[in-house]
Amino acid sequence: MSGSALKQELKLLESIFHQRHERFRIVSGSLDEISCHFVTQEQVLVIHCNITESYPLVPPIWFVESDDPSLAAVLERLVDLKKGSTLLLQHLKRIISDLCKLYNLPQHPDVEMLDQPLPTEQSTRDDVTSEEEDEEMAEDNEDLDHYEMKEEEPAEGKKSEDEGIGKENLAILEKIKKNQRQDYLNGAVSGSVQATDRLMKELRDIYRSESFKAGNYAVELVNDSLYDWNVKILKVDQDSALHNDLQILKEKEGVDFILLNFSFKDNFPFDPPFVRVVSPVLSGGYVLGGGAICMELLTKQGWSSAYSIESVIMQISATLVKGKARIQFGANKVRESQYSLSRAQQSYKSLVQIHEKNGWYTPPKEDG
Repeated sequence: MSGSALKQELKLLESIFHQRHERFRIVSGSLDEISCHFVTQEQVLVIHCNITESYPLVPPIWFVESDDPSLAAVLERLVDLKKGSTLLLQHLKRIISDLCKLYNLPQHPDVEMLDQPLPTEQSTRDDVTSEEEDEEMAEDNEDLDHYEMKEEEPAEGKKSEDEGIGKENLAILEKIKKNQRQDYLNGAVSGSVQATDRLMKELRDIYRSESFKAGNYAVELVNDSLYDWNVKILKVDQDSALHNDLQILKEKEGVDFILLNFSFKDNFPFDPPFVRVVSPVLSGGYVLGGGAICMELLTKQGWSSAYSIESVIMQISATLVKGKARIQFGANKVRESQYSLSRAQQSYKSLVQIHEKNGWYTPPKEDG
């Protein structure tokens, strides 16, 4: 499906369900993400949608910010819809209708507007010859090529996805794409479509980020895997004890960063990444045994698919300072003190169980 057709779907949605609509509102929409609100007298349900590059062959992926199983059931029933050129519109029609039934609300008449055909461009001339039609079709195909290949040859006035990304990082993105194509040909595809698309977007956004370019942090893919990141926190608050510790660490060991590992699963961005500190060993800063981090946003309970990875990195950096993290010099040389993946997973599991039972609060620095 062309991007122009998807744009028409989005344009129709935003015209019907504007941000002041009494029942359903499109809060924000782009070619890969939509955020919307279903409004009742008692609450506002926040619903997110991820659209892959393969739409409509791959249907939109929906997520509601609620643990109510009846809401999850509404989204699960979307699999019954047959694929079509306006699958996004049909999904939303079903979602709104089912939510109205669930909350005993009358069906809103605007829902029926989603059945109307999308507008098509028509020629204002009555005497168009077949030769001229062929020329116009060729021009339309050229426009479509410009849109679909905008990374390589952006149309005039349009920003390329790769604009603002350095050559070295562009090479990394291209290598990832090449590896993905080769894995596909070899029948060894790993991950999922929605996770891969979202992670590529996150990585591209990071490479464009001013904070990344300013050297506040660095990102490296482990073994070129899009699902396994090493993140180096290079700068923290200069007035913090952690900043001073990093200066001493550089003098002693030639290392001046805090190394984190982000591990992503196939259901990202609907589940959070597993994040742990790899080195150096820290005390305080809400860092648990094994290197796990005590932060609600890193759990299913506190996570939102709308969070960007950069915002998570910056939040972890701030949390380390807020929790008065200090480097335990020499601890990396003591095996019992070293961080490990298995110990971090055990600590994280215990952390989740404790907070699911007792709720979340801002703990003292000694606790999780």
